[in-house]
Amino acid sequence: MAGTVDIVYPVCCGMDVHRDFLVACIAVTDERSHTTHQMRRFSTFAGDLRRLSDWLAASNCRDVCMESSGKYWIPVFNILEKTCNVCLTHPKYVKAIKGKKTDKKDAKWISELFKCDLVRSSFIPPPLVRQLRDLCRYHGKLTYMCASDKNRAQNCLTMCNFKLDSVFSNVFGTSATRVLDALIEHGNSDFDFTPMIHGHCKATVEEIRAALDGELVPAQADKLNLIRKHMDYLTYLKDSLEQISLALPKSTNRKLISL
Repeated sequence: MAGTVDIVYPVCCGMDVHRDFLVACIAVTDERSHTTHQMRRFSTFAGDLRRLSDWLAASNCRDVCMESSGKYWIPVFNILEKTCNVCLTHPKYVKAIKGKKTDKKDAKWISELFKCDLVRSSFIPPPLVRQLRDLCRYHGKLTYMCASDKNRAQNCLTMCNFKLDSVFSNVFGTSATRVLDALIEHGNSDFDFTPMIHGHCKATVEEIRAALDGELVPAQADKLNLIRKHMDYLTYLKDSLEQISLALPKSTNRKLISL
């Protein structure tokens, strides 16, 4: 004898969310396990989303399941999280049977799965944690951009026959930066670099002189200047992000790290 599926959410809503609109289907199941459906389409503008919230409240629907990819679910979630228990699920967990699919059919299918608690919900942290995670991810992007700029700067030096990466462990360290400033100013190694070298530098003076046997052409010098300015600006942005993160409430106030 086949088992029965329990109805966990007698009144629930399934939503198929897109960029500009969503289709919502409220499923109401009575004591005889008979389900009726109410369909509505809303735009994703804030005003229409508030009307969606009012419609759900009027239907006594507090449990919502929406399927969305990308960031389209966020505006909907921002409005509904205040009044509803929102379950966000990946499209692969509510994939309908192949055939004539429509937005209305998808919303109805989601509501049918959700009312029986057959949908896997994604974890959505509290608002303050979401804000911190967003700052952290941007901080990580800026860090990656800094690394890319360092590689571009190194390529400029390589194209001009300078081998600073062979004699300095960090081309953007204290000693190497001083030498690089002088290179940009002179265009070649016709300067006394010995006062610029830190005493703990492992490379000898002869090795550094051999690594500086090149010529910085004007185009590469201009490019190198732009790269370094961009790196300085990226550092400024990272510092600003850290200050913003420190200004968050103490419950999420922590050192900015990449998540």
